[in-house]
Amino acid sequence: MSNKHYTPDHEWVEIQSNEATIGITQYAVDELGDIVYIELPEVGRSVTKGEEIGTVESVKTVSSIYAPLSGTITRINAELTERPDIVNESPDANGWMVAIEPTNSTEQHELLNASDYQKHCDSL
Repeated sequence: MSNKHYTPDHEWVEIQSNEATIGITQYAVDELGDIVYIELPEVGRSVTKGEEIGTVESVKTVSSIYAPLSGTITRINAELTERPDIVNESPDANGWMVAIEPTNSTEQHELLNASDYQKHCDSL
């Protein structure tokens, strides 16, 4: 069973013990087109749920990445700054963007499960 949860803004969140790894969904990649640049936050930065923590630039547009949970940035996928195309190839695995140590466990319950996220995408 997957530990992945989703936001209406098309980010996925995989929670393992005290860390949440975050990326964008295949739906987001399909909507954005080829990703050419990614800006990620600094490790150690405290973030609040809903706050912009980075940007994804594609051939079509620039889109914000929002913190799905409040906490502290513990890791970033620095490889994406040199190879943003990894997100195009593997958005749900190798294309992860940041990891956060959550500070408010109740926020996790506000995330969508896979079924609810699919219903959300189908309604768009």
